[in-house]
Amino acid sequence: MAPTLLGLVLDSSVLIAAERRNLRPDQAIESVQKVVGEIAIVLSAVTVAEIGHGIYRANTPELRDRRRAFLDELKATVPIHPVTEATAEIVARIGGEQAARGITLPLADLLIGACALELGYAVGTNNLRDFGRIPGLHVTQL
Repeated sequence: MAPTLLGLVLDSSVLIAAERRNLRPDQAIESVQKVVGEIAIVLSAVTVAEIGHGIYRANTPELRDRRRAFLDELKATVPIHPVTEATAEIVARIGGEQAARGITLPLADLLIGACALELGYAVGTNNLRDFGRIPGLHVTQL
C-alpha cells in the first residue's frame, strides 16, 4: 500500500511541460490533482527561479510575455515555500552524505527535494533520475 501523501512540491519540469502545452497554471494544477488527489500543492522558491529563468532565455518578445504571464499567474495560484535555514541544513546533510558516496546531486533539485523533506511532502516531477537519488524523498512521477 502506497503511503498517504500529505502534500506535493512541484518540480519545474512539470510546470514547464504544462506551459509548453499552453496550459494555464490552474489547468496544470488540476491535471496534477487528477493524479495525486486533493492534497496541498506548493512550489519551492527554487522552482520559481527555474521557471523565471526561461523568461529571460525566450527568443521572442511574445514567448517572453507568455512565460511571464504564466509565472505571474502561477505565483498567484500556488503557495511558495522559501528556502529556510532548515532547508539549508537538509541540503548540507544530504548533499554532503551523497557526495561522500560519490553521488553528485544537481543543487536546484537538491534544494527542491529538501523543501519537500522539510514539509513532509513528496516531489511531483518528470525527473525521476535526480530526485530518486535523494534519500528519504518520496517521488511522484507526473
